[in-house]
Amino acid sequence: MNRFLGILRIELAALLFANLSVVASAEPTRPNIVLIVGDDMGYADIGVHGCTDIPTPHLDALAAAGVRCSDGYVSGPYCSPTRAGLLTGRYQTRFGHEFNPGQGGARGRQRGQANQRDEQQGGVRPGLPLAQTTIADRLKAAGYATGLVGKWHLGIGPRFQPQKRGFDEFFGFLGGAHTYFPSDEAQIMRGTDRVEEPAYLTDALAREATAFIDRHHEQPFFLYLAFNAVHTPMHADEARLAKFGTIGDQKRRTYAAMMSAMDDAIGATLAKLREKGLEENTLVFFISDNGGPIMQATSVNGSNNQPLRGSKRTTLEGGIRVPFIVKWPGHVLAGKVYDQPVIQLDILPTALAAADVDVPGDANIEGVNLLPYFDGQQAAPHEELYWRFGEQMAIRQGDWKLVRYDGRVDGAPNTVTEAKLYNLNDDIGESRDLADEKPAKATELQTAWDAWNEANVAPLWGNGRRARNRGPSAAPAAN
Repeated sequence: MNRFLGILRIELAALLFANLSVVASAEPTRPNIVLIVGDDMGYADIGVHGCTDIPTPHLDALAAAGVRCSDGYVSGPYCSPTRAGLLTGRYQTRFGHEFNPGQGGARGRQRGQANQRDEQQGGVRPGLPLAQTTIADRLKAAGYATGLVGKWHLGIGPRFQPQKRGFDEFFGFLGGAHTYFPSDEAQIMRGTDRVEEPAYLTDALAREATAFIDRHHEQPFFLYLAFNAVHTPMHADEARLAKFGTIGDQKRRTYAAMMSAMDDAIGATLAKLREKGLEENTLVFFISDNGGPIMQATSVNGSNNQPLRGSKRTTLEGGIRVPFIVKWPGHVLAGKVYDQPVIQLDILPTALAAADVDVPGDANIEGVNLLPYFDGQQAAPHEELYWRFGEQMAIRQGDWKLVRYDGRVDGAPNTVTEAKLYNLNDDIGESRDLADEKPAKATELQTAWDAWNEANVAPLWGNGRRARNRGPSAAPAAN
């Protein structure tokens, strides 16, 4: 009898365990989050935006499986300010991160060493202000494994480095640009240690991204994959260059090979998610950090921003409108084109909402959760979007845009234009200034921008010039 009761207890315990397992497996699991950022891409340089000379099959497939935001923006027209806004969900001008904190890569090697010396001596060094909480901080506190693979560009000093800003793991480089081939100038880091990297850098980033997924596939993770492609220097491997022999312009040919390498790396990352059975439960974002640099005094790389006008480092559409894709199977409609203006500030609140992570009300997040908008539950995420970049400015309200931009676009160096008014629905190339025809609209937009600008602060670095647009300003460092 005792033996019979023992067997019965074992069978009942097994049945109870099985039922609990079924219940547990039925509970929704928090999604993994993969944030992919390209560097200095042209708006026209992916297949879904009409590119014909550079195949981008993996980016095109990502867009086909998710939402492509045709009017996707970034809050900064070049590298570091965009990343500061991206990781905080706030306009970077709210906390002084208006310009790049300094050059990276080979050009920044001595400067980086000086940064570290000054940091050790208690000096104030440029970097994402320590009072700002990053998306990695928030997700790590919620139990996510967090990793950065690639470009940081938010401070070189020890206090500002990734593993002090919410990332458990880091493989990449700290500055704003980096060689793609092994050299004495390479400054690749694993954590806080410098390492030798023998591979072409874009391929190395793909290897590290897939390895991060391998290590953490059994727990929720946040992977920030920040390529330096297609930023200068223009370095491409011979095998990929050979694919583009029909492109006569050497810079464009090299750019095409570098774009192809990044697309391959994105494909490898997405394939690893499928291999691990994670595709259905992973929220993926893809953006570029700014438009393509086509203006002299920028890091010209052979990119194409058509049909947009302007370049990286300008507040014209060519500097701030970027490829912007969001994929989350079962939560975001596949193949949808969303044409309301969105901005990279929205990525943080969208990701945190998906992860069921609450943000304190005093966090002053300025992005919005895009998921209800993609579903058509609400009309538009933003009434206005704003930009300040030294003496340049812009505001978009519906189809209307008021903008002051770098006069070099028009062949006038060392100037910023007067305010110009465009209707982007009719004139995406910003070619017909309507300020004289619509003075009331121009005044309305200027008034709205001025009100927004009241909450901005002076840049934490720069030469301290005050902007003609009535906001505190400074001149950007060349990049």
